[in-house]
Amino acid sequence: MLKKTQGIVLGAIRYKETSIIVKIFTRELGLKSYLVNGVRTQGNKSKIALYQPLTLLELVVYDKDTAGLQRISEAQVHRAHQLIPFDFTRTGIALFITEVISKSIYENYQNESLFDFLKECIIHLDSKEVHLAQFPLVFLIEKASYLGFAPREALGFLSESRSQPFSVSELTQAENYLAALMSSSFSNEAKIGKILRQKLLDHLLDFYSQHLDNPGNWKSLVILRQLNG
Repeated sequence: MLKKTQGIVLGAIRYKETSIIVKIFTRELGLKSYLVNGVRTQGNKSKIALYQPLTLLELVVYDKDTAGLQRISEAQVHRAHQLIPFDFTRTGIALFITEVISKSIYENYQNESLFDFLKECIIHLDSKEVHLAQFPLVFLIEKASYLGFAPREALGFLSESRSQPFSVSELTQAENYLAALMSSSFSNEAKIGKILRQKLLDHLLDFYSQHLDNPGNWKSLVILRQLNG
């Protein structure tokens, strides 16, 4: 059966000589793996570009009840990125949030509210007005609510974790900053020192690791450290 849906590309791997298997988080159908034939040929560079991480797509797909790879009938860009591919910091953050998404959901997982949130995050990351330094923190805080394990108050993010990297004075600053982020989201104007912000990021990732099955190491964190001071 053919179905229309929007999708967020999470990644692709090579398959045989000219094909790829691409993971796409779709709005109506959930996380799916699709076999796309013939996109790795010399004349199909524009088609392979459709399947770069975090590309927002309009899709017509074959939806079968049987397990295994699905196929795409039609794919076109929903909204082309203007800044993410050309800005190293935005690219680093994009890699980071792609990894967080990929480790947080599983095959066939479907959540329209989460999809809408992720779509807005990607569009915001691609805008000129975004505060890049705090983007990963806000992303982790808000995404946790869509996954069902976000505390109601800032202190919960700090107390419901096995790691406590903060001094007494840092703990107060961290709580106040998290409360500001929870209150004003991506539009927050509060400032915090680089070292404490990095500690908060490590702490939130540890918080995520406690709630996810086998997340492993966060590989994109090294790149994020270098780009997002």
